[in-house]
Amino acid sequence: MDDPSLRVRTALAYGPEVYDPRTKVAPLPDAVCARLLDDPDPSVRAALLESPHLAPSFVVSLATHHDPAARRRAVRAWEILPPGDRSALLADPDPEVRRTAALWECRRDARLTADLLRDPRSAAEALRRGLLDRADAERCVAERTHLEALAENPSLPADLVERLAVDPDVAVRLTVSLRPELDETRRMAIDFPVEAFSRGDVEWVRGGLADPQVLRRAATSAHPLLRRAAAQSPHLPPDLLHRLSRTKDPVVDEFLGRCHPDTPEEVLMRVFARFGGTFSAWIAETHPRFPREGLAARYADHPDGNYRRLAVRDPAATPVLIERLSHDPAVWTRQAAARDPRLPLDRLREALHIPELASSAGANPALPEDEMAAVMDRAGVPA
Repeated sequence: MDDPSLRVRTALAYGPEVYDPRTKVAPLPDAVCARLLDDPDPSVRAALLESPHLAPSFVVSLATHHDPAARRRAVRAWEILPPGDRSALLADPDPEVRRTAALWECRRDARLTADLLRDPRSAAEALRRGLLDRADAERCVAERTHLEALAENPSLPADLVERLAVDPDVAVRLTVSLRPELDETRRMAIDFPVEAFSRGDVEWVRGGLADPQVLRRAATSAHPLLRRAAAQSPHLPPDLLHRLSRTKDPVVDEFLGRCHPDTPEEVLMRVFARFGGTFSAWIAETHPRFPREGLAARYADHPDGNYRRLAVRDPAATPVLIERLSHDPAVWTRQAAARDPRLPLDRLREALHIPELASSAGANPALPEDEMAAVMDRAGVPA
C-alpha cells in the first residue's frame, strides 16, 4: 500500500480479478483499506470502492466517511447499517448519496417511492423495488411506464399482476412468470419465451442460493430460467443436483460446472464438448471432479486438438506420449505437454527456446535449477 507504483497500489486496492466462483478471496484488513482510501491518487480510491472483496465491517464504516463516493458505497450494506447511519444517509448533503439511500429504503416506504418516481434517473428502479401505493401502480400500467420493471415489483397488487401476465410485450410477460408468489400452474399458464442461452438472473432465487426451500422451488420448476438460477447454487442437495444434471440444458450444465463442488463427470464433459476452447470449457476442465483416468486412451489420437490436450491430464500418460503431444499441431496441446513434469528433459530444455512453448516450459516443475538460473541469466536478472 506504500508502493511508489500507482499500478501496484491500484491493483492492491481492487483485489484479485477472480473469474472462478469456486475461488474464495479473503478481504484486506480494515486498516489497510482505510489507508488505501486515503491514497493521494483518486484512481486508487476508486478501485478500492469498486472492489468486490471488501469486508462488510469496512463497508459499514464508510457510512460516515467524508468522501461522498465512500458513503454511496456504504449504502450497499443497507440492511446491516445501524438505523442512525441509514437516517443520516437519507439526509446526506450529497444528492447522489441521498438518492442511492432512498432507492434502498423505498422498499418499505411508499412516500419515498412516490418521490423517486418523479425523478427520471430513479423511476425504473423505484418501480422495480419500491413499496407502491395502488394509484401509482395503476397510473404506470395505464401509461405503460417501465412495465418490465413494474412487473417485478413485490408490492404490485394481484389484479395488476394478472393484467401484466397477458401484456402484449413478451418481456413483461416473462418477468411476471418469474414472480415468487406464483404457483407452478399459474406460472406455466403464462405465454412467455425463453431464449436458448438466457442466464436466469432471478433476484429472489439469487438471494436464496443457500435457502433449501427457495432452491427446491426453483430447481423443481418447469420454468427454465428458475432452474438455471438454482443451478448457480453451490448448496444444492444431492437430489436436486441429480435432477438438474438430467435436464441437459446447456446453461444449467454450465452453471453446475462453475458453481457446484460435486458436479457429475458427465455434466463437466458435456460442457467441455459443447464449449471447447472457451472460458466455460476451461472452468469445467479445472473442476476437481473433471475426469482424468482413461483420457489418454480415449483422446490421444482424437482429430480435435482440444481433446488431444486432455490426454495430458491422464496420470497414466507415458513420457513418450507427453513428448509426442509436445509436437502436436495444436498449440494448446503442445503447451499443456510442455508444462507436464513427465516431459523428457531434453525436450523440456528444447521447449524453453521455442517462443510459443517457453512460458509453459518455464512453469514445468521438473525444470532443473541450473536451467532456471540460465533462463534468468539470459533475461539479465541479477544473481
